Amino acid sequence: MAEETGNPFRKWDETAESLKTLVRYVESVTDPQSADFIPEADRIAVFDMDGTLCSERNPIYLIIHLLARRILTDETYQPDAEVLAYGRMLRDHLLDQTLPYDLAMQYPLYEAKAYAGMTLAEYKDFVTREIARDADGFEGMSYAEAFFLPMVEVVDYLQDHGFNCYICSGSDRFICRVYTEGMLDIPYENMIGTDVELKASNQGDADGSDYEFCDGDTLVRTDQLLVENEKSNKVFQIARHIGKQPVLSFGNSDGDVSMHNYTLCNNPYKSAAFMLIADDEVRDYGNAAAAADLRKMWEESGYTVISMANDWKTIYGEDVRKTGEFHWVEDLAEVVR
Repeated sequence: MAEETGNPFRKWDETAESLKTLVRYVESVTDPQSADFIPEADRIAVFDMDGTLCSERNPIYLIIHLLARRILTDETYQPDAEVLAYGRMLRDHLLDQTLPYDLAMQYPLYEAKAYAGMTLAEYKDFVTREIARDADGFEGMSYAEAFFLPMVEVVDYLQDHGFNCYICSGSDRFICRVYTEGMLDIPYENMIGTDVELKASNQGDADGSDYEFCDGDTLVRTDQLLVENEKSNKVFQIARHIGKQPVLSFGNSDGDVSMHNYTLCNNPYKSAAFMLIADDEVRDYGNAAAAADLRKMWEESGYTVISMANDWKTIYGEDVRKTGEFHWVEDLAEVVR
């Protein structure tokens, strides 16, 4: 939880307008004497994960990094020809952005196939092992540590003020659960993400409505994608999972627009949405020009913009250094199976 120093935002520039906007909002809705007061039961805050709470640029989304590692380097896995070809395309074309867009967007289907047959415990072990590796493109940080420390402070601050915080990510729900351990005090049940069908290990071809889970069964992932938790699917998943309209929403991309608008539109409570822009080219792999265009678009949409470059004193901590060097291709050299 937040450090007991009287200042919960030690990683932020205290003059940042985005921070001032957040603090004003929280002070208003948590004051019982305020017309904007929100009861604790209805203080729901939703956060995208990749690019909002943690890095998505070392050198690519964690879920895609893990998928490529599973296909190409996991000695326990024997991919079929189609999945192997997809893994090779990820390795050979993602860094220079030459992977066809439609093919790149098929990763949830290949992700489902690549992890099919793993028990949840095996899946957790795989993710835990892989995120312990050094984060590509940085020195002094593992993938498990690649969280934006100012945003960790935001989560802690909101929780200290009675907000129930949820992650609503395009990443697999179970990756979210493993990845945030030790970094965010958000319980497993507050994780919403992309989902695949699960089955019991002894279920065979029986439908779940006809099968009785029994002693000796474990939960196993299948290759059937249930939902890719992006764009409007985030709204539908929030409604199914939480059952309440959020009053705060944090994101960084067009995949979060629907979640933001759901938070802002027809809300009985005062609500707010924040968009993070990756404009820091010194400490991270941002693009200031592209971020400037996004800032204009997000502000016109009624969202408060958080600038990584201008609003934060640090991103990952003072001991972490951007190297500008990636070892993506070497790290994904295929193992001999």
